[in-house]
Amino acid sequence: MKNLVLMLALGSLAACSTPKMIGNDKDSHGCKASAGQTWSELKQNCIQVFNEGTRLNPIDFQKDEAIISVFLVFNGDQSKAELFLSDKPNVILNKIQDGNFTAGKYVYNSSESTLYIDGKAVYKKE
Repeated sequence: MKNLVLMLALGSLAACSTPKMIGNDKDSHGCKASAGQTWSELKQNCIQVFNEGTRLNPIDFQKDEAIISVFLVFNGDQSKAELFLSDKPNVILNKIQDGNFTAGKYVYNSSESTLYIDGKAVYKKE
């Protein structure tokens, strides 16, 4: 009987825990992932890329697979763009003379609204 009471007491104590607070998920910049925020190097602030950015969707995708978009956020004078990739660090693109934005293997053709990676059209604004 004593063992049963002890087991019940320990079981009830084990069930008690501090609940995790929702919305208490700030990153090192203070951005809340639960609110859809991510840090923008270009804006030097937490932003919601789906509200402030231009969505580019994959050109080639299978109908039964999830569509993973990338986003572009432009600075105030449109001289730079920040590319938000879901699985890679953000990339800052610089505007060049022809009006396109480029950084390394990434080129955003603003007149076509198309992102090229290594010379291949991969994402486009719909």
